[in-house]
Amino acid sequence: MSLADLLSLYSIIAIWGIMFINIFLSIGGIIYMLKVNRTDGKIPLKEYPMVSIMVPAHNESIVIRRTVLALLNFDYPEDKYEIIVINDNSTDNSAEVLKKIQENYPSRKLIVINTDHQVGGKGKSNALNIALSVAKGSVIAIYDADNTPAPDALRILVENLMSDEKLGAVIGKFRTRNRNASLLTRFVNIETLAYQCMNQAGRYYFFKLCTIPGTNFVIRRSIINQMGGWDTKALAEDTEISFRIYRMGYYIKFMPLAVTWEQEPQKLMQWFKQRTRWAKGNIYVLIKNFKYVFDENAGPMRLDAFYYALVYVLMLTSLICSDIIFVLGILGFCHVTLGGFSSLLWGMAILLFLLNVLLTLSVEKNEFNFESALLILLMLFTYSKMWVFVVLNALVQSIQDKIYHKEVVWDKTERFEEVDKKKKKKKFMG
Repeated sequence: MSLADLLSLYSIIAIWGIMFINIFLSIGGIIYMLKVNRTDGKIPLKEYPMVSIMVPAHNESIVIRRTVLALLNFDYPEDKYEIIVINDNSTDNSAEVLKKIQENYPSRKLIVINTDHQVGGKGKSNALNIALSVAKGSVIAIYDADNTPAPDALRILVENLMSDEKLGAVIGKFRTRNRNASLLTRFVNIETLAYQCMNQAGRYYFFKLCTIPGTNFVIRRSIINQMGGWDTKALAEDTEISFRIYRMGYYIKFMPLAVTWEQEPQKLMQWFKQRTRWAKGNIYVLIKNFKYVFDENAGPMRLDAFYYALVYVLMLTSLICSDIIFVLGILGFCHVTLGGFSSLLWGMAILLFLLNVLLTLSVEKNEFNFESALLILLMLFTYSKMWVFVVLNALVQSIQDKIYHKEVVWDKTERFEEVDKKKKKKKFMG
């Protein structure tokens, strides 16, 4: 058997293995989603705790007004929550936008912290630590600056958190607000539903495991205090804090009925920078926590550490090998003697990928259709391939950051003005 055959066989086994894991998680996710959808997710409390909602923001004037207004519109008792916006070293007119909102809602607990380059500008984790120093709530809620959560999202999250003292955090679901803005946002929408949401649901259903997504979640203040705040070296502060919660003996619950809508990248370079930042953050967390895979006392988080290793080691290497063999085969530099058997396995893998993603979309309204099937096939040969370049770029940058001792700074995603198509149509017709 030649080297090309060995690499091809490795790729097939690795990809099929990961695919079976994803199918397994999707099955659990669908069962959990159908179960939850039969309820309203609410668990009324006799007394509601004080909640501090933190919104880290850096040059977010395009989206921040819409976000804050959505937070002010929660059906949670008004006297039981405060909103803290950390306008972190912004150079746009975010301060003016936020001041205007404060003037329009003088009776509401809306706190704006404007930092400069000396105190702020050091990333999301640092901004959250600044907000924590003034927060009064026993429960902390986090929302990104581009989020428009549903009015009942906070109530559902807090009620579920307070229902079990062993719960450290509760996370909701996020949806793509600008899904029809471009082909890229359509891909992101499918990825979000089929993997980020469904995998969360499956992992929670089978193992009581899930990862904080960075927005639309609540966490006990006591846990944050015990941790000493957020790790300022972590770009993926959400994933990093998830591992620490599990190590402390708590678990995290996924409650998909608490929904927020967020703006996703509409341009390729914008998406590439964002996903590189995410990958760098996850690689940092993997390196920091991989030792717990072999720690019998680490509990269920061992599975999560192992899962991240599968994604960033096994999947990455198998995709690289398969792509190299494919290109070299076309150029005539190598030949795989597995022949038809190999082609059959790849064909079946593509079909299973399509069916798995379609199945996960079936639980979402208006997502299961012929257009989605075409988009899934297209993204398999385009969008999915870009993930390899994202991770390779993240690895290179991580090594460079370590060598040159680069500090964590804001590397925010570019925002876009969103057009309300209903208003635009009404104006055109009127």
